[in-house]
Amino acid sequence: MSKISSLFSALLCTFIWGTTFIAQDTGMDDIGPFTFNAVRFFVGFLAVAPLAFIFERKNISKSVKRNQKEFTNLALLIGLSLFLGSALQQVALLYTDVANAAFFTIFYVPMVPFIIFFMYKKPIHWSIWPSVLLCVMGGYLLTNFYSATVRTGDTLIIMGAFFWSTHIIFTGKIIENYNLPLTIGAIQTLIVASLSLIIGLIFEDFIWSNILKEKFQILYAGVLSGGLAFVLQIYAQKNISPAPSAIIFSLEGVFATIAAWILLDQILDINNLFGCLFILFGVLFSQLAPILKKD
Repeated sequence: MSKISSLFSALLCTFIWGTTFIAQDTGMDDIGPFTFNAVRFFVGFLAVAPLAFIFERKNISKSVKRNQKEFTNLALLIGLSLFLGSALQQVALLYTDVANAAFFTIFYVPMVPFIIFFMYKKPIHWSIWPSVLLCVMGGYLLTNFYSATVRTGDTLIIMGAFFWSTHIIFTGKIIENYNLPLTIGAIQTLIVASLSLIIGLIFEDFIWSNILKEKFQILYAGVLSGGLAFVLQIYAQKNISPAPSAIIFSLEGVFATIAAWILLDQILDINNLFGCLFILFGVLFSQLAPILKKD
């Protein structure tokens, strides 16, 4: 896969994530957050698993055979990170609004390079830091957080941002050695669906008729976000390292704002437009890193 294809995959993935924010928020009118995630990610698994079987079944044993323990550990870490990140975000939406959630979720952008440095002692190119600053400033302006009230759910969002960070990092690690994006996508969605189902059955009312009331939100968040988008993320990180990937993924705030403008008739003010521009500049600047490294 070329760098251009990876960038396109990252942008399409980010667009789906951004527009899914609305489905996540409106999809809990009749069901709990863990029930929503259980059904959503199981739908995602059903969408991805047949493709993994068709296109990758011949390569699975050959690829994993080299180091089965490493593959298993990384797959579990990716699945657990995705579960914790999505669960904390979904629960937090019960206690905060989308503006706060979108802003604090962007905190995974500065977290990724710090975690990479402390986990792997890998230096981060200086060009990443201006990009991180631009993205955080853009997120601040984009979500109108300056006029919002800090809520209890915001703490959950920040905790979730940490696990989104580890998910991006471990995804970058596993795709370096195992070219099985569909298989990895199927495994992680099954892990999230299973863990969410266990907690949902214990703490929530799992009522099928209520689940059906949210079928459109579940299908969108499941097939496109839980299935396609996370596979696209894996494809994207084949040629884009974790820190620049996190910066590109911060565009989900831009897409979420545009979707809210189109679908919910929310007005874009001058600060929102500047926020979009800041994030766009941050993304463009982050892509200069590979070029600048040669100097």
